[in-house]
Amino acid sequence: MDITHSGVLHHFGSKQNLLLEMLTYRDETDVADLDERHIPDGPELFLHLVRTALANSRRAGVVQVYTVLSAEAVTDDHPARPFFDNRYATLRREVGDAFGVLCAQEGVTEPATVGAASASILAVMDGLQLQWLLHPEEIDLAETSEFAIRAIVNAVLRPGPELSDYVRSGTD
Repeated sequence: MDITHSGVLHHFGSKQNLLLEMLTYRDETDVADLDERHIPDGPELFLHLVRTALANSRRAGVVQVYTVLSAEAVTDDHPARPFFDNRYATLRREVGDAFGVLCAQEGVTEPATVGAASASILAVMDGLQLQWLLHPEEIDLAETSEFAIRAIVNAVLRPGPELSDYVRSGTD
């Protein structure tokens, strides 16, 4: 189906609004088969994120739209700014809640690192998508996402030495 620039403006107001509608539709269809049409809670959320990376590896065009629009949305007046502000705030909270459940299940006092870990998982996933878009033959999006999520989850549950300990040991 062809649509003219005038048609886009008539129906969506702008190209950015059309792309936002596409991302909203993608988000809705991604959870259409899930309980309560919502991403899973608790530790199952981490597996859902890996499944999302796998699904994204099959839809490069959608990932391109997401990547470009999210980068453009860093400006205060961009029409996608509210969408991404809300998306990241909601996802950080939901990942943080999943960490809370997982820590309780594992008998770990929920550490102060949960906020950083939640933001890191989202940042790593977005960064891997960008690398995958540039070098799909070198980056397995699902595999690398699973590796990063597992590493971050393990760092919260079983923290090891501080990075500075490694740096000091190499300078002795």
